[in-house]
Order: sequence, then C-alpha cells, then structure tokens
Amino acid sequence: MQSGDAVKVVTVRTTGFDPAAASGGSAAVEAAAPAAASDKSSFVGSEIAKLDRPELTAAKIIVSGGRALGSSEKFNEVMTPLADKLGAALGASRAAVDAGYAPNDWQVGQTGKIVAPQLYIAAGISGAIQHLAGMKDSKVIVAINNDAEAPIFSVADFGLEADLFAAVPELVSKL
Repeated sequence: MQSGDAVKVVTVRTTGFDPAAASGGSAAVEAAAPAAASDKSSFVGSEIAKLDRPELTAAKIIVSGGRALGSSEKFNEVMTPLADKLGAALGASRAAVDAGYAPNDWQVGQTGKIVAPQLYIAAGISGAIQHLAGMKDSKVIVAINNDAEAPIFSVADFGLEADLFAAVPELVSKL
C-alpha cells in the first residue's frame, strides 16, 4: 500500500496475522522525535476495566452464544461454564445482544468487535453475514446449532448439529 498523504493513520488487527519471526527481516529501524505538544487536545485520564476473563479482541479462545439461548439467564447458565473451563472470553451475536442476553461489549460482528482467536466456538448462532464478518479470521471455528442449513456451518471447521442446551453442558462435563 502506498499513500502520498502527509499524515497517515493505520490500524492493524493484530490477531489477523501470524506473529513475525524472531529473527531476520530487513526493515530499517529509525528513531523518531516526539511531536510538539498541541493545545488542541489534552489528556484527561484513563480508566482500565478489570475483567475476570480475557479481553474479547485479544483472547485466544472465544465462546459465543446467539439468539437461540432464549434469555440472559440461559446465556449465563449454558455459556459461562464452558468459557470458565476453557479460560475463554465470552462473545455474542448481534441478535443476542439486541435481545438483552449479553452486554454490548460482547458483540462480535461488523457492528461489534472483529476477532481472530485460535478457537471460536459458536453456540446457537445462525451465522448471519454480519456476524461471520467479525469472526471469519478465527483459526478454528466450531459451530453448534440444531439447524443443519445454518450458514455458520459453511465457515465452521467442525460442526455439531445438536441442541446446544444438551451439547454444551455435555462438552463442559467432558472437559
């Protein structure tokens, strides 16, 4: 990519790429002087949230639930034990967030967070294109859905056509 603009703003999804090799490479390292202070902005402070789980965009394992869970109580009852066993972050589809089953900051997809963990488990998620765009770069995708025609199966590395209310607790008991 090339840009002739004087100011460039670049964002990189760190989990979307494999780590760089520890040795080799031919890029030059140059020291840069800090920019002069500006009166157009000021640092007000920072607040860092303390989480019991890995942060969603940096997690190696993500367990996500969809609208099929039916309620926030069922979401927590079914998905939390699996996430706890795996040391995973919790995620959700937009439908689950819109229905109030999960908080907004758990939303994975175009209007949520873009993730690329080593393992992504989608339970009760149909696989709408909006959701797939947010998790398609995951290394291994496991889908659990009772609809054999669900689009999530088209991107899944492993698919289980089953009732998530039976399959997920059984998976937890086997871990």
